Amino acid sequence: MTIADVTEKVRQKVAGGGIDETVKFDCGSDGVIFIQGSTVTNEDADADCTIQISLDNLKDLIAGELNPTAAFMTGKIKVQGDMGVAMKLGSIV
Repeated sequence: MTIADVTEKVRQKVAGGGIDETVKFDCGSDGVIFIQGSTVTNEDADADCTIQISLDNLKDLIAGELNPTAAFMTGKIKVQGDMGVAMKLGSIV
């Protein structure tokens, strides 16, 4: 699954309404997914909250196969910026 495939899955999840703040999923050399409201792009822009995660782990997170809390506790997810924004992502992923 490519970054474009995962971006499309995220786009479908936020179509009904995203969050007010900006979020960036940074998948390293695979690229980024930037969420602003219900708009999802692969633009690498500054965000209120940046989540560093591998593309494979992001795919599993969106599919519901990876628990976000467990992923954070085991270092599979690293959060920079506003942790409160990261907590709101439960409605998206």
